[in-house]
Amino acid sequence: MSREKQPISDVQWVKRDQLKANDYNPNKMAKTELGLLKVSIMEDGWTQPIVARLDGEIVDGFHRWTVSADKDVAALTDGLVPVVFIQEIDPARQRMATIRHNRARGEHYVMSMADIVTELVDELKIEPAELIKRLGMEKEEVTRLLDRGQMIKRAGNDDFKPAWVAEKR
Repeated sequence: MSREKQPISDVQWVKRDQLKANDYNPNKMAKTELGLLKVSIMEDGWTQPIVARLDGEIVDGFHRWTVSADKDVAALTDGLVPVVFIQEIDPARQRMATIRHNRARGEHYVMSMADIVTELVDELKIEPAELIKRLGMEKEEVTRLLDRGQMIKRAGNDDFKPAWVAEKR
């Protein structure tokens, strides 16, 4: 793929309200960090665009989008935000893109991450081996996220051997 065909080669300035949040992002930011993000944009300007699907659903950059509602941030660019639109992608690839963007620089809430991994495997039929490869996870991490604390219930499978048996007293 040539440089001209890379999404970053076509940053567009769009009205903030043309974008919308996705409903699955496991990346959360505390109020303090949101304030720091505002400071970063106010002092450094927009250094990273928001990544969105063609329909405006945000793949990466939810917190930048959130901060863009601040009147001081909005005033910097007349209420416009920088966006890189990616071609239509299937739901599995979109969620994996979100995770890759987040893991490259942020923290995650484990149970929210487990929700996405479970959805990818159970509903979107992505094999755990593919998640390991495409999300840079270890097999144990994928197994634990899929497990969601249910080791005892799943003790009969090949991944978990019972080390002990609970007894009633």
